[in-house]
Amino acid sequence: MAEKTAKVVNYTPEMVARMTAEYTAKPEKATVEALAVEFGKSTKQIVAKLVNLKIYVKASPEKGKTKTGEKVETKDTTADAIGRVLGLSEPDVESLTKANKRALQAIFAALANSRPIDGND
Repeated sequence: MAEKTAKVVNYTPEMVARMTAEYTAKPEKATVEALAVEFGKSTKQIVAKLVNLKIYVKASPEKGKTKTGEKVETKDTTADAIGRVLGLSEPDVESLTKANKRALQAIFAALANSRPIDGND
């Protein structure tokens, strides 16, 4: 019969207890980084263990901000702005909201950078 090989333990019960206590008290990226340095692991390894322990909280962007920190702008807001610039009726503005968000933003940017037509051109 084959001998059983000893299972390699990546985290001791003490390490798991410390990780749990530290991260539960302060569930932040800085805590994960500090634990990684303390235990000689990568941040990905620490995150994986916290996920396995079912205590990891995924970082989310600030409410009302994108991942890059920019203010979230809805298609309705952009369509309304285009409608005001062009003097469109409410039904026309409503139909604009069905367009792709990037297209609406490009149209608004082009309008913002254009010069008014005065009829003498």
